[in-house]
Parts: sequence; C-alpha cells; structure tokens
Amino acid sequence: MEKEIRRRFNDAILNEAKKRYGIADEKIRLLDGFESYIFEFENHGGSYILRISHSIRRTREQIEGEVDWINYLADGGLGVARAIPSQQKALVEVIEDGRDGQFLAAAFSKAPGGSAWSMNMWNEQFFPTYGRFMGRLHALSREYQLPNPNWKRPEWDDHDAIGILHWLPDAQALIKERSDALLGHLRSLPKDDDSYGLIHQDAHGGNFFVDDQRNITLFDFDDCVYSWYVYDVAMVLFYAVTNHPDPEGFGALFWSHFWPAYRAQFDLDSRWLEQMPAFFKLREIDLYAAIHRSFDVENLTDPWVAKFMDGRRERIERDMPYLDLEFRPE
Repeated sequence: MEKEIRRRFNDAILNEAKKRYGIADEKIRLLDGFESYIFEFENHGGSYILRISHSIRRTREQIEGEVDWINYLADGGLGVARAIPSQQKALVEVIEDGRDGQFLAAAFSKAPGGSAWSMNMWNEQFFPTYGRFMGRLHALSREYQLPNPNWKRPEWDDHDAIGILHWLPDAQALIKERSDALLGHLRSLPKDDDSYGLIHQDAHGGNFFVDDQRNITLFDFDDCVYSWYVYDVAMVLFYAVTNHPDPEGFGALFWSHFWPAYRAQFDLDSRWLEQMPAFFKLREIDLYAAIHRSFDVENLTDPWVAKFMDGRRERIERDMPYLDLEFRPE
C-alpha cells in the first residue's frame, strides 16, 4: 500500500464507513490488505467484506465500473463475491479525507469455503474446475456491455495499471530496458472482441475460495483491466508454478487439466498461446517492481516474497523464460 494512503487513513474514516454500512463496532475486524484496507464484518446474520481504497489509486468511476462488472458476472451465474449496497443503496461510498482526496468504500458478500489448499482440493481433480471457471468468466466478459462510459476500467498499459513499473530502482537500467521492449511488443498485438476484453488480471489461488462441492467464488477484482484474455490465463499458470520446487513438471500437469476445460467454455484461438511467455514476463517484472515498492528488499521477512526474489534480478536481466514450457497452438 502506498505510504500516502496510510498517512491519510484514520479511525474517523473507518467510523464513517461503518456508519454508511450499518456496521456495529464489535462486528468488524481487520484483515490483510496489500493495496487497500480490508475488513470482515457481520450484519443481519451474514458475513461480508468491506474494502476501503483511495482515489490516489482508483477513481470513484473506476470502482463503479468494477462493481458493475462483478454483479454482471454474478447475474450470469458465475461464482463471484457480489457487491452489496450501503444503507443509502450506493455500491460505492465516497468519504472525503480532508486533503483534497477521497476514501472509497465498497462492500461484498464473503466467499464461502476456504482456499483450495486449506480445503485439500488443490489437485488434478480441481484443475479442470478452475479451467472451466476461467473459460466461463471470459465467455461472459465477451458479451459485457459497459452501461456508463465514465465507468470504463483502465487498459492494461494505462499508468493506473502499469505505473508500478516506475518503482523499479534507477540503477536497474537493464530491467527497465527489458520492460520497455516487452511493452513495445505487447502493444503491437492485435485486439478483437474474441481475444480482448475485461479481465480479472489476478485470478490466482489466493483470490478465490472453494466450498465442499468444489464451487469457486472469485474475489478481489481491484486490478481488473481491459487486456487479452490469454493474459488472465497466463496469470493463473504463473502463480500456480511460482516458488514450486518443480515448476516445469507441475506446470505441465496443471496445464494438461486446465486448458482443455477452459477451451470447452471459451473458444480462445490457441494461437494466442504463442504469447504466453511474453505475458509471464510482464507479470514477473510487474511483481518484481511491486515488491520494490512495498517491501525492504534488503531485509525480506516474508518467505514467499524472499523465495521469489532470490536471483530474480539476474533472471530478468538475462531475459530467461519464466517457465520453460512449450505451448503449441492446435
């Protein structure tokens, strides 16, 4: 989270958000949040999530576009954490911060179940379910019509989406050079309604829960952007193999179950698989920059982050493939 957002947040902001959603003091607790303040609360016998973000990161209109898409997907039968209205029937509540900025509150249904790992479902029987879910998401997205042009989410390369790259240290000129070349390549790719649309952009296993029947409920749509559907697919595989002791072996296993199930729901042209390495690299550099922004890279205490960063600079500078798998178009 940006330091300026932390400086502006205080108990008065939280109390106003609780008031807007009718949340009792004893019915709310803070959860972990990387870019926003995330709380779990209870109300009328149900469990919900309250997210408080800031206009430094997202405008009110962008969040309205996010929650509209979420509820469109929910109406289409997809398992997503639906946005719920405040006591004044607003899906986005605006709270002035007193410094020419705004905190923006939104609430969502809490996803049932738990992570695929905690539910002992991260296995070959689950991966086709994951593939079908992502395919269905993209099939619905292809038909989505934005009801208000002011609500349009960022394009994948807007400053709001990749501004994180500016957090790369100035001394790492070669990585910035690699990044610029990669962005130039991606910007040259064609766009059409069958390959490009609104994507989640972060649909890894930490952003969905699974219930006892393997039903997925996806959440955390804060990074949704307009991009290629194959980027969402690459993102799923990227996080599935990251820090795995055998990324190529596990990646091949995961892919053999995920991709056929995905294609059964969404007929993405398999020639887009040729771009998977480029999208892996985009996420690798983006995550590398995000860690520089949010952590002390000389003193990493988070084991997952430390393992990802081990040798990462050298791998990016040498332009090594993130995952040594061959994706052959059919």
